[in-house]
Amino acid sequence: MMNFHTSSFMDNVIIGNPLSSYLAAALTFVGMLGVLYLARYIILQRLQALALKTETDLDDFLVGLLGRIRAPEYHLIAFYIAARGLDMGGGFDKAFHFIFVLILSYRAATLLQACAVYGLRKAVGVDAQDMGKHSAMQSLRLLISVFIWIGAAIFFLDNLGINISTVVAGLGIGGVAVALAAQHILGDLFSSFVIFMDKPFRLGDVISSNGLLGTVESVGIKATRLRSLSGEIVVVPNKDLTSSCVSNFRDMTRRRVVLNFRLSHSTAHAKAAAVPEMIRKAVSAAPKTTFDRAHLSGLADTGLSFEAVYYVEDPDYAVFMQTQHLVDLALLERLQSEGISFAPIPAAVIH
Repeated sequence: MMNFHTSSFMDNVIIGNPLSSYLAAALTFVGMLGVLYLARYIILQRLQALALKTETDLDDFLVGLLGRIRAPEYHLIAFYIAARGLDMGGGFDKAFHFIFVLILSYRAATLLQACAVYGLRKAVGVDAQDMGKHSAMQSLRLLISVFIWIGAAIFFLDNLGINISTVVAGLGIGGVAVALAAQHILGDLFSSFVIFMDKPFRLGDVISSNGLLGTVESVGIKATRLRSLSGEIVVVPNKDLTSSCVSNFRDMTRRRVVLNFRLSHSTAHAKAAAVPEMIRKAVSAAPKTTFDRAHLSGLADTGLSFEAVYYVEDPDYAVFMQTQHLVDLALLERLQSEGISFAPIPAAVIH
């Protein structure tokens, strides 16, 4: 008798569904919610165990990624699955489907963005703070975000039953038109990505290219800014840097100096033979120097040609110039003390 009345009560129809369907939906909702939270707990436990075995930040990233999924979204997923067995009317189904697809598209886009940034950071080998300092990196992140959100919008519209073929075709034609109109800008933009990914130089490096010498202050979307030795900012298009030879002095540990000069033909043999030793002593007397060689390199009509090579064991340009200054003065003093004179500069030939 009790079962008959209970069955009759559960068969009562409210808003187009018997109470038994609502009960089943409620149980499904609770069960699905429990499964989702249990899965989240198990994944977190595994990530914590992984963190104890590895030194990478992958586990931290995955924990942060999981944390982006909020509690209301778990409830929405469980409710969406539970409501499949209910007849709530066409209007409710369409509205709920719209909300579900919208939130799903949004969350998928944000998760893809986080994965793209993490992968990009690992690919170029920089930390999050360095990424924020590079405008090229910011531009690349923006470009990736645009593509991700366009894909999310297409996914959203497609799941609403909207024909997106025309939209996709329009985007393709528009993209080609924009690329043709802005090919120079896109060339510099692509070059900025090449600079950032390949890292031929970094912020603070002293580089030389096409006769320009300066310190890298910023790498922008279109150009790189160098601080020249005289103090002004030189703006160099990125495409020029990637298409030319660039000398980077970051890893320089010492500078090579080639000393060339000519002595008068009147220089006695014995004194000419002693010149390499004079050069060696002049170089050795200067700090941070390493002597390499010194020779009489040639007999010319204009005089006796000497060539010497030594190293300044410091990459700093000011130290390099000061060392040359000291060596040249010391050598000049030794030559003058021996009465050795330089070859006269030949007069210009007038045609």
